[in-house]
Amino acid sequence: MYLGEKGYSRGETDKTLFNKTNTDLIVAQTYVDDIIFGGFPKTIVNNFIDIMKSEFEMSLVGKLSCFLGLQIKQRSEGIFISQEKYAKNIVKKFGLDQSQYKRTPVVTHAKITKDIVGIAVDHKLYRSMIGSLLYLTTSRPNIAYAVGICARYQSDSHISHLNAVKRIIKYVHRTTYFEILYFYDTSFELVGYCDADWAGSADDRKSTFGGCFFLGNNLVS
Repeated sequence: MYLGEKGYSRGETDKTLFNKTNTDLIVAQTYVDDIIFGGFPKTIVNNFIDIMKSEFEMSLVGKLSCFLGLQIKQRSEGIFISQEKYAKNIVKKFGLDQSQYKRTPVVTHAKITKDIVGIAVDHKLYRSMIGSLLYLTTSRPNIAYAVGICARYQSDSHISHLNAVKRIIKYVHRTTYFEILYFYDTSFELVGYCDADWAGSADDRKSTFGGCFFLGNNLVS
């Protein structure tokens, strides 16, 4: 690939991520015909622009503010990432923009389980809701668990499952403005947290495990 020929290393996990490091640093993320990049010092960034323009027809749009539905705000304290517009579109798409807000994505007194007596619902609609919410978890890890549980019932969804998904969207309706903050000034200490619900599934007694990793103060996975 062109960047490889220019001395850039390709990511081991993410094959669309390229970087070049020595005493300087340049990182580039590609997606189809879009690309975001950054680095320091400015001379290496300008050099990257020159080599790309020499091979491809490019237009620069300036400081990154939006990419793949993500809204990016670069402030003095750090970078804020959100999907506010996308979240509002989800709420409107599924006709819940006039609904009452929910304070939590799931009820706290009951678990979502198989429903063998409830009314079956439109599987296409249910899967569309799940798919929309799964992309929203890119910037909203606080709904990832609830969406993941509801996603288990896409092949056999009933009214109780649909109500659970609607509750998540009603919660999103209340919190469309939520953002993730990535601090500029932070350490490079990698810390992981995990938890497990042993045999907690009411359907098959399987366990549920989850975790997250922080690089300094910034959530990275």
